[in-house]
Amino acid sequence: MFLGIDLGSSSIKLSLFDANEGKVFASISYPKEELAIDAPQQGWAEQDPEMWWNNFLEAYSILIKENNVDTKKIQAIGISYQMHGLVLVDENHQVLRASIIWCDSRAVEVGNKAFHSLGSDYCLPHLLNSPGNFTASKLAWVKQNEPEVYEKGYKFMLPGDYIAMRLSGKPTTTETGLSEGIFWDFEKREVSKELLNEYGISEDLIPEIVPAIGSAVKVQESIAKNLGLSDGVAITYRGGDQPNNAFSLNVLNPGETASTAGTSGVIYAVTEKNAYDQKSRINTFLHVNDSKEAPRNGILICINGTGILYNWLRRILNTGNGNIDYIHMNEMVDSVSPGSEGLICLPFGNGAERIFENRIVGSHLLNMDFNRHQTAHVLRASVEGIVYALNLGFEMLKDLGIPQKRIRAGHANLFLSQTFREIFVNVTGIPLELYNTDGAAGAARGAALGAGFFESAEEAFSSLEKIATIEPSPELVEKYKGLYQGWKEEIEKHGF
Repeated sequence: MFLGIDLGSSSIKLSLFDANEGKVFASISYPKEELAIDAPQQGWAEQDPEMWWNNFLEAYSILIKENNVDTKKIQAIGISYQMHGLVLVDENHQVLRASIIWCDSRAVEVGNKAFHSLGSDYCLPHLLNSPGNFTASKLAWVKQNEPEVYEKGYKFMLPGDYIAMRLSGKPTTTETGLSEGIFWDFEKREVSKELLNEYGISEDLIPEIVPAIGSAVKVQESIAKNLGLSDGVAITYRGGDQPNNAFSLNVLNPGETASTAGTSGVIYAVTEKNAYDQKSRINTFLHVNDSKEAPRNGILICINGTGILYNWLRRILNTGNGNIDYIHMNEMVDSVSPGSEGLICLPFGNGAERIFENRIVGSHLLNMDFNRHQTAHVLRASVEGIVYALNLGFEMLKDLGIPQKRIRAGHANLFLSQTFREIFVNVTGIPLELYNTDGAAGAARGAALGAGFFESAEEAFSSLEKIATIEPSPELVEKYKGLYQGWKEEIEKHGF
C-alpha cells in the first residue's frame, strides 16, 4: 500500500493505492470548502505552510479512521504539489513568512529586469524561459523588499519540498523542482550560476537535491510514530502538480499530452527537445522521468483563470442562501446554444497570465445585452471562454512544431462535466481520452514505482483505467472555428 499526497492551493487530496490490485481503494479531499488564499495587496497571493501541514494531518486522520486502514502496511509516500511557490525557512526549519504561491504576481518586474540584464541569448537556450514570476524571482523579491527576512533564510523550498521536510525533518528538493522555479540551466544540466549571481542568491540556500523518482528520504521517527507508520518508510516520489498530472495519465514520452482544468487550466506536452517560446509565453521544465540518457521535458501552458472562475460564479449565484451546485450550473450551460448569443467571456481574473507575457488582463464580460442575456448565458460564455483560452495554448504548440493527436485528462475538476468535455474537443478539434485518476493517485503510483514495487513505468500503468474517448463532431468543430475567431478578435480589439 502506498500513500499519495496532492497539495493544491484549494485543498489537500490523499489517496491510498493498492499496488497489488493496481487501484486506489481509499481517498479524501480536505477541507470541503476551498483553502483561503490571502491577498495582502492587489496581485499578491499567499498561504500559510503550517495550514497545509495541519490540513494534511487532519485529512490523513479521517482517511485512516473512515477506511479502517492498517497504517503499518503503507510502504512509501509520494508527493504532488502546487508549483512555483516559495517557502523560506530558518536554520530551525521554522517558516519565516507566508508562502508566495503560484498565482502571486509581485515578482513580475523582478523577473523582467533579470531577463533584460542576462539577455535573451542566455535566458532562452539555457533557462528555456524568462525568469519571469517564478520561484527564483519570488526569492529575489524577498531579498530586495524584506531583507530582514531574507537574512534569516537557511533554505528555500517549493511547497512539496516543505511537506517532505515536515515528514522527514530534512530540507530537500529535486532537479525537476528547481527547473520549475527557473533555477535550472538546461544546456549545462545544473543549477544556473548565472541566475543566482544576477539575483545575488547564495547556492547555500538550495536544499540537498534528491531524485524525483526513487529518492529514499525517510520519514523521521517522531512523525512515523504519530502517523502509525513502520520504521524506514520513505518519500520515493515527488513532482509538481502538472508534471505529476501528466505522470498520473502515463504521459511520459515525446508526443504525449495531458490537460487539466482545476483552479488553473493547463496543457502539458512531453518532448525530448529544449523547446522555448521567443516571448516566454510557455514554460518548459524537466519532466519527472528525465534522465541524461533519455531527456524528457514538459512544455507547460497555463491559464490561471479556469476552475476558479466557475467556482467564483457558483459562489456569486449562491449569495443570499442559494443552493446552486455545479450540476445545476452545467444544466444551465446546456440550455444555451454555442456562442452564448454573442456574449463573450475573457477568463483571466486570477493574476498575471503567462500567455499574455505576464500582463494582468483581468476577467471581462463583453457584449452584454440586459434584454437578452440571462444567468445561463453568463455560465455558457464562461465555459467557452475557458476552453478558448486553453486553445490559444494548443496553437502555440503547433507553432513550436509539436502537433497534438490525442489529449489525456483525469476524470476530475471541470473534466467531470460532459458539457465542458464536449466544448473542449470541438473547440480544439482533438480527441480526448478520459482516465480514472487524479494527482493524489498519480503520486501514490509514483511512490510505488520509486520504491521499486514496479520494475518499470509500463508495469506501473498497466492497470490505469480509461473511462472514455470523446471524439469531435465535424459540424460543431466547424461552428466553433468561427466563434473562436470572433473571441480572438475581441481580445485583439481590447488590446490584450
